[in-house]
Amino acid sequence: MAATFRIIVRLGLTGLISHSVIAAQSVENLLLDQPTLTLLREELSGQQAKEHVVALSGYHRIQGSPGYSDAARYILQQLHSFGFRAWIESFPAEGRISYQTWQSPPGYRIESAELRMIQPENELIVSYPETAMSIMTYSSPGNVRGELVSVGEGTSDEDYQGVTVRGKLVLATGDDRAVHRLAVLKYGATAVLRYRDDELAAERPDTLWYAAWQLGSDELDRFVLGFNLTWRQGNRLKDLVMGGRRVVLDATLEGRGIEFGSLDVVVAVISGTENPEQELVYTAHLDNPKESANDNASGSAAILDIARSFQSLISEGKLQPPKRTLRFLWVPGLFGTMAYIDAHPEIQGPELGGNLLANLNLDVVGTDLELMHSRMTVTWTPPSISSALTDVVAHMARYVDSIEKTTPMEHSNFNYRIIPFHGGSDHLIFNDGMIRVPSVMLGHWPDYTHHTSEDTAEKVDPVELERVELIAAAAFWYLANLSEEQSLRLANLVAAKAQERLAQDSQRASSWLLEASVDRLEQMYNEGKRVVTFALEREQQALNSILYFSPLGPSRRFVQTWSQALDNQSQVIIRTLQALVRQRGGSLSFSQVRTFEEREAAAWIPSRLTRGPLGPDLPQARLSETERSWYETAEAQSLDAYLLVNFIDGSRTILDIRNSLVGATHPVSVTAVHRFVQDLAKAKLIELRRAN
Repeated sequence: MAATFRIIVRLGLTGLISHSVIAAQSVENLLLDQPTLTLLREELSGQQAKEHVVALSGYHRIQGSPGYSDAARYILQQLHSFGFRAWIESFPAEGRISYQTWQSPPGYRIESAELRMIQPENELIVSYPETAMSIMTYSSPGNVRGELVSVGEGTSDEDYQGVTVRGKLVLATGDDRAVHRLAVLKYGATAVLRYRDDELAAERPDTLWYAAWQLGSDELDRFVLGFNLTWRQGNRLKDLVMGGRRVVLDATLEGRGIEFGSLDVVVAVISGTENPEQELVYTAHLDNPKESANDNASGSAAILDIARSFQSLISEGKLQPPKRTLRFLWVPGLFGTMAYIDAHPEIQGPELGGNLLANLNLDVVGTDLELMHSRMTVTWTPPSISSALTDVVAHMARYVDSIEKTTPMEHSNFNYRIIPFHGGSDHLIFNDGMIRVPSVMLGHWPDYTHHTSEDTAEKVDPVELERVELIAAAAFWYLANLSEEQSLRLANLVAAKAQERLAQDSQRASSWLLEASVDRLEQMYNEGKRVVTFALEREQQALNSILYFSPLGPSRRFVQTWSQALDNQSQVIIRTLQALVRQRGGSLSFSQVRTFEEREAAAWIPSRLTRGPLGPDLPQARLSETERSWYETAEAQSLDAYLLVNFIDGSRTILDIRNSLVGATHPVSVTAVHRFVQDLAKAKLIELRRAN
């Protein structure tokens, strides 16, 4: 099948790179051969993917709801029509069961809802299913009629002073969880109307921001009816109330509300021919309210079209089946991924003895760049897990940037960035230290429509969808078929990029020395040395990851040679740091004497007791109120908690963890890291043992 858009070489300059350099990169230095790239370019269809986006955005895809199940069946039916072996794996969603440390959401079913003003005017404000985001997810079914009171943000007791709330409907602008616990649980409100009241909302007065009740397992029978309003609607009601008018509303919701549901994961597989036990996995979260198009009907549609394209090219004999297995997962975001991984303990990265070599997570990948003033982002793996995958994906992005799709309609040029690791989607789970599957996310940011009623299909660009599909398809097809000869070229690429990254890390370490006072130069030299040492380990790990694909002698020797070259480079950097200390008038004693805090931290080795990243509000939720207050301090907030937990591997001491965290981020105190680890132990998330 011909692709929707023909691809041609772009003329002109890209940044500081001339057309001739781009042409050389896109032809002479390709990782994946040109004939295969051409086949993928011609088969992938952003237009077909957008049609799937339109279809999926018509489902109200709340996790555990009938709408989500309908969307999952849509994906399954499409896969079967493509000739796939595909199925759905379901996991209980009832609000109390936990998958590792992630408490499952409950199932949820509603049929209709309406919010109507009775006094001072008779007026329909919002209704469901006409405006799906108007209902706060997990709202209670029933009928409530009563007077409306305004409590400002509604997140502190001061907001309720002088206001009679019991038996009334509350209008608030604050965090939904805090509003629920005060307005409903403490002061007895019968329903909540919530709207966003800030500069962004004022700029978009008719936009609905999605919100759901964030309820603990002990609160499932204490919820009430809740509605989301636009800025214009909320302020109109507020003005009436504050102006002394008596506002009476009638709120109705029909349906079961919270019920026993399921987290449905759609699975499709293209089995490998030579190493079928080794897998590369695509993921996209399928859930979100009705209308949500870029988030994440776009990612779900993109991997569906990638799956179709691979299957079509293989069945037509244009491509041979891959040597390694390709797996596709459509998941209820985060919670469904945790449930799936919890049910499959074999899902582990190669460093832990598993066979899942890499993950690509596609989340918000169809953004119209011109309309949204956005750009595509390639989100790197965290510093705690390093792989050749990152350089392969970045290389494919550069390739796509060197070509252009033409269409009769005007569209923007490709615009992308490589950005450091951050969470927020399912790559967070694969990159966890107890799973260790290198995962890169493809997405777009900024996006003013995120989690709003404005995230609609007309803001999805089929050209951009196809660009992202090509990056993702080419990267995994290359790795799925990596040969011994290709591994040597890949080692060259990873090593060259590693040298650049080592140089960047040396600049970070040098800047600490340049900014330090003379009396702190030796201390900052030691911190800078940790940066270089950690960077070397990280880059050597990326090089060594090639051997999971190609473990034979030539590859191993070549990787070892490059690894030694990086070691030599790091030694030069360390000597340069020493020279910088002396140039600034400092001295180096190279003392190994540790402080009392360092000796204590070196005496203990923590080990994880769970798989996957810590669930929301951990460890704080398992601590006393006094203990939780520390997490509001600057000392606690200086810690990268996700990364810190990832460094807990059963072999590092607390001091080792602190030093790795410094090397990966910035200087942090031994005391802060020790305190955090002790809290993890109190919360029974880790165990501590004495170091030998």
